Amino acid sequence: MHFDQRTQAALRAVGLSMDEIQEASEHVVTATRETAAEITAFFDTDTVYSEMDRAHSSGGIQEHTVEYVDCYTHAADIRGYLRFENWGVPIEGGRVLDDGSVELTLGPTVHDRVRFVDDSEQL
Repeated sequence: MHFDQRTQAALRAVGLSMDEIQEASEHVVTATRETAAEITAFFDTDTVYSEMDRAHSSGGIQEHTVEYVDCYTHAADIRGYLRFENWGVPIEGGRVLDDGSVELTLGPTVHDRVRFVDDSEQL
């Protein structure tokens, strides 16, 4: 089950049965898988843009040549690896925003939450 012991207890305290809690947990897992698929589809392109701070860069809009993204899920967690032309980074906690952009937490070497777009004009 997705929910930890405290959350399960709180959900029972507001009147949900264990069957209802299990059903809610399954909805969380399904939504997480759908988001991971949306993120994968977003990066199925040649180029994306961000305002990521990069070493040896003057800042501003960064253009990234995408090699691949590999997402996997576990309950409500999305993790994986994003590979660009010359470098790659572990990812986690992704979400697709209303404007169609994708926001990811990038791991070591970046250590930041970064929004990616498919059109530099969106930045």
